[in-house]
Amino acid sequence: MDVAFLLDKYFKGTKDVSIDVFDAQTLNDVYKDIIRSMTSHFEIEVSVLQALSYCLYEMMDNIQIHSGKPLGMAMTHYDSREKTLSILIADDGKGIKASLSENDAYKDIAEADALKICLEDKITDGKGLGFGLYTTSRLVDSIGKEFILHSGTHKLERKAGEQTVSENGLWQGTLIYMVIGTSEEIDPNQIVDHRTDAAEEYNETFVETNELETLW
Repeated sequence: MDVAFLLDKYFKGTKDVSIDVFDAQTLNDVYKDIIRSMTSHFEIEVSVLQALSYCLYEMMDNIQIHSGKPLGMAMTHYDSREKTLSILIADDGKGIKASLSENDAYKDIAEADALKICLEDKITDGKGLGFGLYTTSRLVDSIGKEFILHSGTHKLERKAGEQTVSENGLWQGTLIYMVIGTSEEIDPNQIVDHRTDAAEEYNETFVETNELETLW
């Protein structure tokens, strides 16, 4: 993957962008390192981290399940002035259309339509639950400033409450970029549709026992 291109396109003029490459063996450690680095920014609402931690792992794990390629990339940047967090997850695998086409229900789907429906609940190529991008979409709906899903020659964008899908160059694989606000308290379990306890999962993994009482 072209790191210089991604930095110029999505983080132009930004300093201190964290860049991590991961595979199936390192995914969990890289994921935990990313979340722990975010916890160092005390002004980020804990509830945002609780919801994001679930969505981030799902996005990263999707690469291992669906892309057909061993490596993925994660880029993150926290803007303390704007109180926003920018996240990019990318791979150079088969892409969303080809992946969904492995499910007979979507074998003839157009690429633009594939980008739209993959954000819906229970849309999958048959290898997963179809829940990761759905929860990410719910997070964006709640506190998102910008969201881009680029796969193949089509790009889906959400900004200022509007969603568009257009032809826009080629990304071989799948690229997810989002900017979320970090100062607003949210309900992390509402983001995951109350199907799991995202807050408890985050607390058990990332919060020391003697720190739990300070969260409430």
